[in-house]
Amino acid sequence: MGEHREHKSGLTRRKLLASVGAVSGGLAALSGCKYKTQLFLVSSPPEARTQRGEWAESRIRSYRPLGRTGFQMSDISFGCSDLSDPAVARRAVERGVNYFDTSPDYSHASSEKALGDGIRGFPRDELFIVSKFCTPSGHLSSNTPVPKVIQSVEDSLRRLQTDYLDLVHIHAVNSIDRLMAPTIHEAFDRLKEAGKVRFMGVSSHTPDLETVMRHAVDSGRFDVIMVAYNFKHWPDLTQIFHTAHEKGVGVVAMKTLKGAYHTKLAEFTPTERESFAQAAFKWVLSNSDVGGLVISIEHFAQIEEYLYASGQALEEKDLSLLEKYDRLIAHTYCRPGCGACLEHCPYGVPIDDILRYKMYAQNYGREKQAMRLYASVPAAQRADHCAGCPAPCVGACDFGVPIREQLSQADRLLSWS
Repeated sequence: MGEHREHKSGLTRRKLLASVGAVSGGLAALSGCKYKTQLFLVSSPPEARTQRGEWAESRIRSYRPLGRTGFQMSDISFGCSDLSDPAVARRAVERGVNYFDTSPDYSHASSEKALGDGIRGFPRDELFIVSKFCTPSGHLSSNTPVPKVIQSVEDSLRRLQTDYLDLVHIHAVNSIDRLMAPTIHEAFDRLKEAGKVRFMGVSSHTPDLETVMRHAVDSGRFDVIMVAYNFKHWPDLTQIFHTAHEKGVGVVAMKTLKGAYHTKLAEFTPTERESFAQAAFKWVLSNSDVGGLVISIEHFAQIEEYLYASGQALEEKDLSLLEKYDRLIAHTYCRPGCGACLEHCPYGVPIDDILRYKMYAQNYGREKQAMRLYASVPAAQRADHCAGCPAPCVGACDFGVPIREQLSQADRLLSWS
């Protein structure tokens, strides 16, 4: 295989409780962080409303080297944040996907269980299985004792029904201190010596993403970086990726759809809507320093649609489509990982998180979920301050987002009545 080879579901009670549990755990583990929850995987990516005939039986057509790991990664790979049906993962393997990214805190560990069931019976050495230093309740803090870190990985192995992880990430890193946490590194070294992990990575989409990733590449400790990367965002990443490539550090892209605002995509023609995800993927993969991208998949139809972009070159029509999307979201999209406004808020309002919750409600139809997420924000930091505030945050936004207006709307929309 190494050589050849995001249907929106309703918000069930199980999924809702799982997501809320992850939020509360993440808040506890990340208290004091600039970027509070980092839960970008709560909402599913979009699907085309209709399935084109040419998408049928889509499969991976291109594999790329993943740094010094020696593995050839499917250029479009499987994110398991919302995976609940093992048969979907099984279908992906049959279509040539060989890289699967999961985490204990995705759907409160049910993602790992579903993936383990889905890949059972396939040759293990032909798959690259990735998870995180994490628990079902949230991220491990920087001072987590070594035995607890080791136990978290062993719990993942049990759920995944495998003897080893190919890659384990320090999850959602927001600082150099967390990146280089001694107990996590010691735990990795012990796990590697025991044959339970092979490579170490880091994932991030925080305001300090570029600083963290530059240090990760230069440190020599990390084999793979997984980074939020999409059209016209994070311009300095291009050089970081090139340095990583030169040093044998694999690069995996995530958050490639730039929010995929459903209401904005509704303004596209049917043909444009059907082409959006594929255009976004082709743009990311046009960077030869990127090993591959991970996109959340939970339904069979997404496999057909997304894998159709595998191995395809970026065309002018793709760029035009992405430019149109950028124009539509220009003054409404809070860029993941920016954070320029956060230090300007006198009340410590987590502006980026709250605007994301608003997006879940307005653009993804996840109103109850968004309301529960907003309710998890400490009362003193909610957006009810914003109506009477002089809004120093607005001047700090380089993208012209009307922050006070948006936060006031969020508070009205998301507060329990």
